[in-house]
Amino acid sequence: MTPLPHRLDVALKRIAKALDHLDAAVERRVIQDQQSGDQSQEFAVMQDDRARLAVELDGTLAKSKRIEGAAKEAGKRLERASATLKALLSAHDAS
Repeated sequence: MTPLPHRLDVALKRIAKALDHLDAAVERRVIQDQQSGDQSQEFAVMQDDRARLAVELDGTLAKSKRIEGAAKEAGKRLERASATLKALLSAHDAS
């Protein structure tokens, strides 16, 4: 039979090895949880950015439509002013 101190040393080495494996597993799990948390946080930030950009896009589209309407109105006014000037010049030349 193996002496008790030797068996105790072997058992302690096995326990130490098992604790090392457990420490490594815990460390891997902590890293995995951190990465998962980082991904969740990054996804939330991306969702917030998407919502903000959608609001900005809606505002920009509305502004673009207003500008387009104003440009059409300005074009109509310029056409009327041009027609009025042509009529005045024609009347002046005729007299």
